[in-house]
Amino acid sequence: MIKKLCIILALLMICTSNIKAEVISGKVNQNEMLKSKNKIVDSYTQKPVTGAAVSIPSLGYRTTSSSDGTFELNTQINDKAILSVQKDGYRPFSLTIDENIASKPLKLGIEKSKMGDVTIESELCHLGDDVYSETSANSAEFKGKSAGAFFSKKFSTKTLRPNEEAVIIIGSVIGLDTKMAKELGQNQIAYVYSSPTEIFFNGEKIGELKINGDNQEISIPRQLLRDNNELTIKTGRNLFQHAYIDYDDIEIANIRFEIKDKTMFSYK
Repeated sequence: MIKKLCIILALLMICTSNIKAEVISGKVNQNEMLKSKNKIVDSYTQKPVTGAAVSIPSLGYRTTSSSDGTFELNTQINDKAILSVQKDGYRPFSLTIDENIASKPLKLGIEKSKMGDVTIESELCHLGDDVYSETSANSAEFKGKSAGAFFSKKFSTKTLRPNEEAVIIIGSVIGLDTKMAKELGQNQIAYVYSSPTEIFFNGEKIGELKINGDNQEISIPRQLLRDNNELTIKTGRNLFQHAYIDYDDIEIANIRFEIKDKTMFSYK
């Protein structure tokens, strides 16, 4: 009798143990499902941002963040592509993603707009001549037609205070086939490369883009600033093609002008 009772108790303990294991596992799975969602938050408060427009322009994909800031990426990404986020009252945000990045949860922090900010161009802009090889950086994601070899736009700004400096921010750029991009493995072109993309402000060259990436910052010399300004971006040329001009095909998104307080970055 005692032996039978022990057997029954042992069976009950096994069954109870199995039931608890399933409940714990269920809770873990539920938490993982919550963590697996893409989310947009305010970079300062970390609170969800509702109604932000999320897009991958080269793929024609668009969606909007929900009431809890979450969004889905239900599209096929084969190569690097630019993901863009826009929301009234916030600075435009962009991020270069690929299949590996898109397969993991994304938590994107966007910043509130500040006095003096100017969004020069928030849409995706394709520069070049629409002639490129499959080994060119990110060419698999080029969908839009080229707007030509250069981008140019005029905009107005406020006068800088003594403690302020101005910068151009290139939110994202893909497609650069420069020597540096080649050395970093950003393309598979074997023998050739292009000159860097050049940045001009009111007719004066202020910088170059040599690698693909996000949030590249170019300082603007104070003496070049006017009330009305013009930014020009010229794509590079194939340095090994002499029979004709072969422009480097690139795509750029979220070009903006920002004013920074220099005292915020100084140390005593």
